Amino acid sequence: MANILIIDDTPEDLLLLRRVLGTQHHIRAVNSGQRALDVASRPPQPDLILLDVIIPGMDGYAVLAALRENPATTAIPVLIVSSVDSDDDEERGLALGAADYISKPLRAAVVVARVRAHLELQAARELLQDHSLETARELLQDRNRGLEADRELLQDRNHDLELQVARRLADNMKIQDVSIRALARLAEIRDPETGNHLRRTQGYVRTLAEELSSHPSFAAFLTPHNIDILVKSAPLHDLGKVGIPDHILRKPGKLTADEWLIMKTHSYLGYRAIEQAEHDAEQPIEFLSMAKEVAHYHHEKWDGSGYPEGLAGEAIPISARLMALADVFDALLAQRVYKGALPLEQALQIITDGRGSHFDARVVDAFFACQGEFLAIAARHAESEA
Repeated sequence: MANILIIDDTPEDLLLLRRVLGTQHHIRAVNSGQRALDVASRPPQPDLILLDVIIPGMDGYAVLAALRENPATTAIPVLIVSSVDSDDDEERGLALGAADYISKPLRAAVVVARVRAHLELQAARELLQDHSLETARELLQDRNRGLEADRELLQDRNHDLELQVARRLADNMKIQDVSIRALARLAEIRDPETGNHLRRTQGYVRTLAEELSSHPSFAAFLTPHNIDILVKSAPLHDLGKVGIPDHILRKPGKLTADEWLIMKTHSYLGYRAIEQAEHDAEQPIEFLSMAKEVAHYHHEKWDGSGYPEGLAGEAIPISARLMALADVFDALLAQRVYKGALPLEQALQIITDGRGSHFDARVVDAFFACQGEFLAIAARHAESEA
């Protein structure tokens, strides 16, 4: 069970949070900023903090800034809870280091889902630190010292340690997968009616990549290793939607010009979030580099009319070109709050019309070469969304 610290002075909100979280976690509640800082810095420290912006004494933003300045509390995820539904307030909280922003009035299902996702992500980070490859390598070196006198014993010990390193590597891969699922789940929570969108587009991207892997223009990049990395990265392409306000993300109709400008920022927001994760890792991580590329450029168009950078032709990364077609094809066939699903024939015609303008012509040709597999993937992951 995780330790959760709630900083709030509203009785009805405290009652709801205790009711929905108390059966799964240890809950401690305080009603002032200074008291919160004292509790958070002493053992047992909280694994996650729910922080109301409006509290007596220090406001929530001052508490958040103090938590981030204290080395003992800087790594604790903080979820801001606020009745002030303002984009500026949300941006201010995220800029100060908040992990997420939950608007009041509180909805039990949303609170539970956000808390679970952030606890999973925090656990994955801690596991990654505890199971680092560098630690395994140091262990291997330490165990090798002093064994040179007995070659046979040395070989036996080395073999045992190589197995340990292999197991640690396998653990790291599992931890990466958990991290990706936790991050992708945040995007799904914000836009739940696209829950299977991530699974379908991941399948579409793998199908396109394998079809193009023998093409002279793509073979050097689409190696089996890179295809695995690309497929692993694909679910993070819409991560930036976490930063789009609900009234825009879930609007049941056409967006205004100003709302569309905000919606388009999701590609940059996703890129920046992954870039920060890459920076925090302090060492290159392949799937983060490719995920950053996919998130940033999957709305670019072959003729240069896309966003956010207006890249054209070969300047668009191959990973993003494949993601672009997979994303559009799935959106055409899917029913959304703002539109109905298109008939298959109409969707295929739109893909054809985009050949050489929206999409790389070679990617479109690969799509039609494996159209049957696309339809099988769509059918396989359609039931729960329907």
